[in-house]
Amino acid sequence: LYGYASGLVATGLWVIAHECGHQAFSESKLINNTMGWILHSALGVPYHSWRISHAKHHASTGHMNLDQVFVPKTRSELKLPALDVAKDDPLGINVSDEVMAEMWEALGDSPLSAAAYGALQLLFGWPMYLIRNATGQRSYPRFTNHFQPSSVIFAPHQREQIMLSDVGVLLWIAGLVYASKTFGFGTMMRVYGVPYLWVNSWLVLITFLQHTDPMLPHYRGSAFNFQRGALSTLDRSLLGGAGPFFGWLGGFLTHGISETHVLHHVCSKIPHYHAWEASDALRARLASAGIHLQGAPGGWGEVIKTIRQCKFVEDEGEVVFYKNAHGKAACKAVFNEPVSDSGIDVTADS
Repeated sequence: LYGYASGLVATGLWVIAHECGHQAFSESKLINNTMGWILHSALGVPYHSWRISHAKHHASTGHMNLDQVFVPKTRSELKLPALDVAKDDPLGINVSDEVMAEMWEALGDSPLSAAAYGALQLLFGWPMYLIRNATGQRSYPRFTNHFQPSSVIFAPHQREQIMLSDVGVLLWIAGLVYASKTFGFGTMMRVYGVPYLWVNSWLVLITFLQHTDPMLPHYRGSAFNFQRGALSTLDRSLLGGAGPFFGWLGGFLTHGISETHVLHHVCSKIPHYHAWEASDALRARLASAGIHLQGAPGGWGEVIKTIRQCKFVEDEGEVVFYKNAHGKAACKAVFNEPVSDSGIDVTADS
């Protein structure tokens, strides 16, 4: 219980450091970067390195070739049967029983396998993203990481900032070694290690569910712009599935990072203490245009459900949606058709 609770509180500290990276915590850049470096280093995060890649994520959210994290795998990357337009619908709306059976045989799906994959992601997804670009931009070279100053992620003039971030992580490791030798490895793990693992878990759960859903489009080429990318995200009530009190508690302890995420992508300079009010205004404006970006409450069950619904996207197409293990999509893009003001048509059986 201690690890769970303190991990949730520490996730709130992680969110404050994230806000510093956006220069939203204070009007002073020095205060932002000092506070952000201290808090993120204390949680094993290379502050400037992640700040830089995260800024690229905000600039290109939902772009298949430019986004930095949670980039969907394509049909060819999963080595699935090639798309045969003679018998398969590229949009994944009208899919024959033959194709669905073929896709199911190639992909397979079960709650157990989804739960196992989800557990691995929650435990190791965050450090693996930093160390080896797991779930990151697949156009990057192999072994791309957040610790090497020469990484393709960074520009040459950012070298000193990457090195300073590495120093912070090295000091964090030294602190863990010192604590283990002084108090014992078991005590270090109980007091810090278990909450740290919970922080990683919450971070992956929150961000995965913000950016992964069969309702969210991904873009290529000229179909992408900042506005579309910013609205290719979801707000979710963290722990809201456990009831109103836990929904309030999850949002309070993590400063609304899950509940106000769409607003955060529209304007990342708004601090968390104004984000709730601003989100209400944004939701009202989007609703007037037929756009609703409120997802189901964030929790472990929703992670498993999303993993099962979001298997791959097609290799071609400027606007693509996730398909499930039957090769079916829940949505399709609509252009110049009077279906909805959102530009997305939801299939009848989604």
